[in-house]
Amino acid sequence: ENMVYALKKNNVKQLFFTSTVAVYGLNSGTPNEDSPVKPFNDYGKSKYEAETIFSKWADFDNTNCLITVRPTVIFGEKNRGNVYNLLYQLSSGKFMMVGKGINRKSMGYVLNLTSFLATLLKSNPGKYVYNYADKPDLCMNELIKIFHNTLGENSKINFQIPYVLGLMGGYVFDILAKITGKTYPISSIRIKKFCADTLVSAEKVKDTGFTAPYLLTDGLKRMISSEFLQDSKMNNPNEVKVEDVVDPKRPFEEKI
Repeated sequence: ENMVYALKKNNVKQLFFTSTVAVYGLNSGTPNEDSPVKPFNDYGKSKYEAETIFSKWADFDNTNCLITVRPTVIFGEKNRGNVYNLLYQLSSGKFMMVGKGINRKSMGYVLNLTSFLATLLKSNPGKYVYNYADKPDLCMNELIKIFHNTLGENSKINFQIPYVLGLMGGYVFDILAKITGKTYPISSIRIKKFCADTLVSAEKVKDTGFTAPYLLTDGLKRMISSEFLQDSKMNNPNEVKVEDVVDPKRPFEEKI
């Protein structure tokens, strides 16, 4: 609401809002932009509430331009989100696979997402909604194999337990959390999310003609190399250079 106030006061006509695919909820199949909205947690609920506020701003003046992008899980160099946490567990040797690892996850590399946003700068007035994910989707086994292959390691999984046992363990930690009031890294909802297909349709991005500068697998390899290869750390490859985002030979206006 404060943002809308500032937009109106300063006569700003274009707004990009990065929302989330969490607005579609769990077990929603492969939702597209027209799928029902049913967020299951406060993160998804608050993002959708913000979407509705910005939508009213866009409707207030037909010269306004609102671009809402709903990204799937985004990863990249220096990011410390869910993908990094998974990769860190793999690197520590303490990773335990729950289930068969054939469930697929939609993901997006940060430099691809920012490149897509840049292509939308010249959008005409109106309201636009895009899901974002880099395709094709990978399953957990494929993701783990990419990690170990990038490090030149054997991709064999040392610990694997059935989904039912993993879920029971999650419920045990749920009970402990209620008794102690503490938050634990394992819970039933996390087990469910880990073992579920978490997919999203990104056909509208494809329809814009956008071509991602990096393959999904290449983005993963870049992140893995910068975060988990010792030689890479010595050379400080974590620094994302401007050249990776924009072509320095392009006109200044295009970079903006």
